[in-house]
Parts: sequence; C-alpha cells; structure tokens
Amino acid sequence: MRRTGSTWWTSPQPLWLIAAVFAWLFATAWARPLMAPDEGRYGSVALAMLRSGDWLVPRLDGLPFFHKPPLFYWIGAAAMAVVGPLEWAARLPSILGAGVAAAALFLFLRRWATVRQALLSTVVLVTTPFFFLGGQFANLDMLVAGCISATVLLAGGAALARERGEPWRALLAGAYLMAAAGLLAKGLIGLVLPGAVLVLWCAVTRKTVVLKLALWLPGWAVLLAVAGPWFVAMQLKYPEFFDYFVITQHFRRFASSGFNNEHGFWFYIPVLALLTLPWFAWVFVPRGKEVDARPRLSDVDWLMWIWLAVIVVFFSLPRSKLVGYVLPALPPLAYLIAQRVLAGRVIEKLLPKVRATALASAVLCVVCVGAIAIYAAPPGTRLRLPAGQSVAAGDQVLMLDSYYYEIPFYWNLREPVLVSDDWKAAATDTRDNWRKEIFDASRFDPARAAATLVDRAQLAPVLCVPRTTWLVGPIGSQLTNPWLARAQLVALNESVAAWRFAGSATRDPGCLDTAATPPTPSPVPPPGTNGDD
Repeated sequence: MRRTGSTWWTSPQPLWLIAAVFAWLFATAWARPLMAPDEGRYGSVALAMLRSGDWLVPRLDGLPFFHKPPLFYWIGAAAMAVVGPLEWAARLPSILGAGVAAAALFLFLRRWATVRQALLSTVVLVTTPFFFLGGQFANLDMLVAGCISATVLLAGGAALARERGEPWRALLAGAYLMAAAGLLAKGLIGLVLPGAVLVLWCAVTRKTVVLKLALWLPGWAVLLAVAGPWFVAMQLKYPEFFDYFVITQHFRRFASSGFNNEHGFWFYIPVLALLTLPWFAWVFVPRGKEVDARPRLSDVDWLMWIWLAVIVVFFSLPRSKLVGYVLPALPPLAYLIAQRVLAGRVIEKLLPKVRATALASAVLCVVCVGAIAIYAAPPGTRLRLPAGQSVAAGDQVLMLDSYYYEIPFYWNLREPVLVSDDWKAAATDTRDNWRKEIFDASRFDPARAAATLVDRAQLAPVLCVPRTTWLVGPIGSQLTNPWLARAQLVALNESVAAWRFAGSATRDPGCLDTAATPPTPSPVPPPGTNGDD
C-alpha cells in the first residue's frame, strides 16, 4: 500500500531515512576542489599518514603535527587507501560526523518526543546550508560536532530510560564511546562540552540520575580503553606533547588574543541566524492558534535549550572565533525551529509550506556548493603539471617562501617537500599561520626538520645536486630569486607558478649563478590554465 504524505509524518522508516541522509550529504562532496588552508591541510595530513604507513603520528610535511588528535586522519587515510586521493575521500570524516549527528537526533526524538517532531527536526538540520556545507568541508569541526551530538543524545536517552525503568546501559556505553571519539576528534571539548550540557540539564530539571550515570565505571573504562592509548603513546614518544597539545592548543589558545579571526562576543548570533536561512525565518512566524500562550517546557525542551546555550556561550568567550566552531549547536537549533514550525498548526495545512521551505533550503545548499567551486578554489588546486610531466621517484619538490597545502594532495606526492623561508625569523613569529604550524611541528623532530626546512640563503647546497627539483612559489618569485631564470617554467596560474630545475651533475655550487646562460624555456600555458588540456 502506498504511503500518503501525512502517513510519512507518523511512521517513517528509520533505516531508509538515515540512508537518505547520508546519500544527501554525500551527493556533492566530490564536486569542488579542496579549499585552502583547512581542507588542503587536513587532506594532505591524512594522505601523508597513508603514504608513510605511520598511523599513530599525524604529520604535516613529514613533521609531527599535534594541533589536533588523529581520528579525522584515520578515517580519511582509510578512505584514500581504498579509492585514492579524491576530494570526497578527504571529506568522508565530515560526512560521517554530520550523518551521525542527524541520525542520533532523529532516533532520540523518535523515542522521546514525537515522530513528527523527529522527522521535521532532521529535515531542518540536513537542509540547513550551514550544516550541509559543514558536512562537506574537510576539517575537524563537523566530525567533533557529530561526536558531541551523539554523546549528548545517547546520555540524555540513557537518563530518561533509567527514570522510566527501561534498558539504559547500552545507550550509556554508546555515550561514553562517542565521548572517546570526540576526544580523538578534537581533544577535550569532545568530553567537556557534552559534560557541561548534561550537568546543567541535571541542575535545571533536578535529574540526579545524570550525576549517577556520569560516575558509571564501565563507561569510563570504555572511554579510557578507546581514547587513552593514543595520548599515552604520544606522551611517551614526545615528552613535550602534553604541554603543546593540552596547555597550548586548549588553554592558551582559548584565553589568548594572539591568534587569528578575532571577533566580538556577539559573533555567533548572526552567524547562526544567517547561515540557517530560510528555516530560521520560521522563528519570527507567530505560533498557531491551537497552542498555549506559555507552553510548559519538557525535559527534551530543556535539554535542547541548554545544549544550544552551552555551545554558543562557550565558543563566544575566546577572542579567536571560526564559523565552524559552533556547528554542535545546529542539532538543538533544528529541534527548536521544527518545534516552532509545528506549534499549534494543522499538519495538512502546514505540509505545503514545509515542503516549500525544505526545497528552497536544499536548493540553496547546492547553489552554495556550486558557488564555492567556481569562486573559492585555492591557487594550489589549479596548479597542475602539464600532460606527460610528473614528479618522478628521486625528484624533490621545494616550495619558495610559502607552503601550499593542496600541492601534496593534488600532485599525489609520496615524500615531504622542502620549504624555503627565513626560519630564524619564524622562531619569533607569533602569528597563527602556515609558518608557525610548520615551525611548531619541527620542534618535535629537529633532525627531520633540518633536512626539510631550508633557509632561503642556503639554497645552493639543496639545488646544486644531480637530481631534478620541482619548484613552487608565487608567480613573482623570479624577482626575489633571479636564479629561477635558469629553471624551466612548466605551469602557472593567476598567482602560483611551478618550475623544473635540472640541478648540477657535478654538484657545482655556482649552479645558481645568474650570469650563466639560462636554458631555453618550453612553451607554457597562459596564466589561468592548468597546462594539461
């Protein structure tokens, strides 16, 4: 028997719905290049983990990279092991995080609210442009948002189930497991934020059962068994790990004003309002006639309001703010929007408006992906080597006065690149940029750093060797490096160029002498092309 529209509102099939959610999130994950710097950075770190065979230590250009834990890289590297270095494989951790958040929200509300509320909340969530784009962006924010969401909802479900004498241990074990995943995804916030939400919920609703569940020893055993070994292994191998990963990347970063992207306390209010349109517009629509003027908040209502407030306030406190930080607030916001949509309205009359809003929001999601693909592709992704040319085994790649995160991914490099810069000056640089990231990583492996980080005044010993060097740098690099006239220009676009330098078969230290006759350059495509047509 065919379902009618209203029947779907009362009995959707969970497995089919969850499968549809993942298919929707995956639909355009392949359609645009990786963006700089985040997507290029995290995609390349995952690929380097696969290439090196070292699945414990995340590495940026071969150097230990401890800005974040390894879960994102594990998932991305495993995907690339199967399909190769493709954009959707690099984004798979974020897709999984978004899918977990949406599935957990639907299953929780299906049990503890109404099926109608569960379905609409899930539709609102997955068709919100902010959530959709976050689920297709290769950085750690959506992965940890999914872990935080699942932790809160599983623990909340366990508390409600225990109050009603229903089975609760499996739900609570799942909450501790997802908290462990959150720790491995982005550090302490994977545990602290769900804990803060649940403790405040306990205080407001007087659910002392939550505190009892927080001390459940089997759950802590699960958490420590899953998350503990990696942190212990890193501390044993790198004694400076705790100070850098915990003190610097968590506490100093939270309190400091020395990082980028400083914004006022109010920043996330307009972000949430604008990036969740058109659904957010329902907040301003008056409630339906068939609802009390002051409806009493249920336990689920309190959980969602507290969850939303904790996330927004927590990330509003530090001066450094990135848009993606507040992604864990989207599931409770979707619930509250859906509640507003349904409040006091007859479902038969409401369905056309809901369908129209969902369709408009979904179209906006796809349009945003297309716009980013057209207008926001980073320079490194457009710099492709001409047909028939590739970095051969034994060749080296050197980046001049910058690090292009996407190059190792798109050139499918198997070895770290050399990076030329003023590394003595970099030691005192406090700005949060590529130079500081690589220099911080170099402290964990000085021997490898000595072979990878090249002082710009000491290029001759690196280049005047009997091997080919591929050079990548800003298109005006020849002005500051006149010796590039001796290299063969092989590719360029609007801002980045690549050269091929033959080196010196005799290790002549004067091979960078600009007085020598340069080689005849081969034809190259005009700026803006890849050279592989």
